[in-house]
Amino acid sequence: MARKQRFREDEDAAVDMTPMLDIVFIMLIFFIVTTSFVKEAGIEVNKPKAAQASKQKNANIFVAIRDNGEIWIDKQQVDVERVAAKIESLLAEQPTDVVIIQADKEAKHGVVVKVMDAIKATGDLRISIAGDQ
Repeated sequence: MARKQRFREDEDAAVDMTPMLDIVFIMLIFFIVTTSFVKEAGIEVNKPKAAQASKQKNANIFVAIRDNGEIWIDKQQVDVERVAAKIESLLAEQPTDVVIIQADKEAKHGVVVKVMDAIKATGDLRISIAGDQ
């Protein structure tokens, strides 16, 4: 009789991992859903130096302008005429009020102004110009 009782106690001492795994998966889903995804421009540009540069905390749309006039948004090259449509589609995915322009220091001023006009045409967005400190 003592043997059966000892064997039964060993069976009851097992640890059930199911609730812990449920909690871990729920936390994983929570972090994936609440993560802010940043829409990078897709290229590196040589930004001009700026003494008063400051970081934008809630910006998630970047527009890059290369020295040869190419415009890149969300890792895709875009024509000047298509900038407004591309910004609108990105805003539909993830609304924001700031768009950062990463213009190369050798980029033409006219291209940057056209891009800024296209961004302003999409709505009441703040435009920030990226610079290196």
